[in-house]
Amino acid sequence: MKSLKTKPNTGKRFFAGLIDYTIIYGFTFMLIFGLGTRDEYGTYSLNGFPALIPIALWLVLTVILEITLGATLGNSLVGIMPIPSTGHQRKLTFIESLKRHLLDPLDMFPLSIIGIITINNTLNNQRVGDIWAKTIVVSEKHFIENPI
Repeated sequence: MKSLKTKPNTGKRFFAGLIDYTIIYGFTFMLIFGLGTRDEYGTYSLNGFPALIPIALWLVLTVILEITLGATLGNSLVGIMPIPSTGHQRKLTFIESLKRHLLDPLDMFPLSIIGIITINNTLNNQRVGDIWAKTIVVSEKHFIENPI
């Protein structure tokens, strides 16, 4: 297999994350205000089963979409997709995708600075989640030009 050259694509990756997490946070806030209970200070909270819904939504919109379709909604809209760092053109496994996304909060804090720095300063343009999961992000165009 020939060596795969990655590109930082920081702009595309930033907007993909923005799309994905805008959907996740937007739905979560609507859920909190719709199903949550309000206390004497005016704050809302979810308790019991409804508190699990935002976690399930996150899992579906990040990990499940990535392992079934090959990319999250945001990644698909900007034309990028994660693959194993070996360069094999296949969808990620559940564990690979879960590892990538468990570190999203670290990569996105503060204002995605950590993710941008690691993407621009690692050999394969990986963020911290990609390094841990042993994944890289490539253009969907790469898959079209080099089918599986």
